Amino acid sequence: MKVTANGSNTSPVVRGVWVLERILGIHPQPPPPGISGIEPDVRGASTLRELLDKHRDSASCSACHQIIDPPGFALESFNPIGGWRDRFRSLGEGEKVNLQINNRRVQYKTGREVDAAGQLPDGREFNGYLEFRDHLASDADTLARTLATKLLTFATGREMGFSDRSEIEHIVKESAKQGHGVSDLIHLLVTTRLFRTK
Repeated sequence: MKVTANGSNTSPVVRGVWVLERILGIHPQPPPPGISGIEPDVRGASTLRELLDKHRDSASCSACHQIIDPPGFALESFNPIGGWRDRFRSLGEGEKVNLQINNRRVQYKTGREVDAAGQLPDGREFNGYLEFRDHLASDADTLARTLATKLLTFATGREMGFSDRSEIEHIVKESAKQGHGVSDLIHLLVTTRLFRTK
């Protein structure tokens, strides 16, 4: 969570891309040339979710953001250093909070509630991080495929390509027979032609 935040703010887009690439093995397209990041809005949006909704109104942005944003919104339940949060912090209105942490006084105001709901590309909806996590965990083959690909990339020192897909699919199929245990997956990887002939 810390890596996908800038130290004071979180980014659903950065977090969404991280989940897609690192957990689901999906690599979204980079933004089209000339498309800038999300800027402060003058059209009435008051939250980052509303800004992203307006950003998705653009035809050139919509297709990718429909895939990227939902995983990022699920992770908004975590603050910039990875702690759980139910509410954002506010610079303006909100209830004052005074804490003592390691003999240091911490003050802030509570802001809006975190809205971590969304819909996956396959249509499954989730109402928060826990439901999102359960949806991801229910697809063991995808998780095994992504982990196998990442491990093979590390072990061979190169990105996996189209010609490697059949061997990766064989690893996933054999791993499923054994319950997708990590040690079994690693054993399958080191016995492949990809690993032995790197």
